[in-house]
Amino acid sequence: MPTNRKYRRDHSEVSCCLKYLIFGFNVIFWLTGLGIMAVGIWAWTEKDTFSNLQRLTNVALDPAFILIVAGAVTFIIGFTGCVGALRENTVLLSAYAIFLAILLLLEMTAGILGFIFKDWIKQQATGGFQAFIVHYRDDPDQQNLIDWIQEGWLQCCGIEGPKDWDRNIYFNCSSAEVGSREACGVPFSCCKPQPNEIIKNKQCGYDVRKPDYPGDRSMVVYERGCLRAGEEWVEYNLIPVAGATVGIAILQVQLRIVIITFYYVTTFSARPPVSWACYGIKGVAVGIAFLQILGICFAQNLRADIFAQKSKWGR
Repeated sequence: MPTNRKYRRDHSEVSCCLKYLIFGFNVIFWLTGLGIMAVGIWAWTEKDTFSNLQRLTNVALDPAFILIVAGAVTFIIGFTGCVGALRENTVLLSAYAIFLAILLLLEMTAGILGFIFKDWIKQQATGGFQAFIVHYRDDPDQQNLIDWIQEGWLQCCGIEGPKDWDRNIYFNCSSAEVGSREACGVPFSCCKPQPNEIIKNKQCGYDVRKPDYPGDRSMVVYERGCLRAGEEWVEYNLIPVAGATVGIAILQVQLRIVIITFYYVTTFSARPPVSWACYGIKGVAVGIAFLQILGICFAQNLRADIFAQKSKWGR
């Protein structure tokens, strides 16, 4: 039978480890969220968005706005976890665990709905890409994003193909009448890398959609649309991504079980641990809690330590 002094020492060690683990883990997220939010605000400042909000044609597709929202969410979650652990505030720790649980629920819901409503997702992606094409020259952030999608990620051009760039007033073939040099062309990000090319030719997409374009256009620009390229990317990477996700989830659940079991043994060490109970907990956890993250576990365990300590003070 352990003495009260040993109980307090073991209990304090568990609380201290969890406390500073949560604190250190969330300091990184706190600073990361602050940095992401600062980059988004800086991008809006550079585009003079704050003084002219009418320039936000589609705020949901604005990369700077997405950075601000993502940074703010990360900052708030990191703040609640960091301060809650440092000050041993059970309210903030509860909020931290609830925020993470809500995020997990939203991610699971989005994943399930993505499989169920594939056609709707495809329509939304098509509409968003069309907006990017129309406002290609209006927003430098959207311009850089679509250039990265076409050149750096999917190696594609337009939605269904290069002809989709006729939606943009600068690349529309009728713009040749007003002197647009980019008329009947595509952005440079549609161009394929050429042999021995050191510096990208920014004019490589000029005139490639003209009927009298000399040479083989398929050797110069990507003919595949980004919608089909995105579908192929998802199909090709679905199994590796799903496998990695399941592996990380199982690892997180196993870590949770180890921590809960360790907390149980050190707090109530007078009771011998039951191996069958541990295996049962593992099975149930893997079955119904495979997406719970490590932060929720730590926050809940630290709250339990705090309540246990407070209950001892009241005796």
